[in-house]
Amino acid sequence: MTASQPKADLQRYLQSARVALVWKLEGLGEYDVRRPLTPTGTNLLGLVKHAAGVELGYFGETFGRPFGEVLPAYEDDAEANQDMWATADESREEILALYRRVAEHADATIAELPLDAVGRVRWWAGERGEVTLHQILVHVISDLQRHAGHADIVRELVDGTVGLQSGTDNMPPGDRAWWEEYRQRLERVAREAG
Repeated sequence: MTASQPKADLQRYLQSARVALVWKLEGLGEYDVRRPLTPTGTNLLGLVKHAAGVELGYFGETFGRPFGEVLPAYEDDAEANQDMWATADESREEILALYRRVAEHADATIAELPLDAVGRVRWWAGERGEVTLHQILVHVISDLQRHAGHADIVRELVDGTVGLQSGTDNMPPGDRAWWEEYRQRLERVAREAG
């Protein structure tokens, strides 16, 4: 059995969530990465833009580590939900490059601080706002994995692509006919139960 390395373990899960989220954009055109496919407008590029803001806030401001760039979607006068979609002027390349820079900034925070380093989450009320790096790592990993799950569903709706990451689909074997039969069986069960 290998020895536990808590910070390295957490950082590995954080990186895995990042990779899973960004992979969902691969191979798609501009329209498909921006398409709002839920009633609340969830879209792939918006999820990545949001993830950049999440990491920046929690690994930057929370620990007093300025990023040096202003993100308009996180300004006090920003439009509601501005962080959840990309404007026509924001290219995929710009948002992915921003996310890489934010991830580097977050990784530097993680590398330089101990897990018990104390920070303050301004947007969390009262005593709850005083946190440790360990708590924030767990929180952000949970948040990014949740959004990677959103991206899984949105990508499947766009073109049928499924799976954990490139080369690891983690899905049961089955061709299109098998999946359609499976889906129809679930539909029958749902109708019988309902």
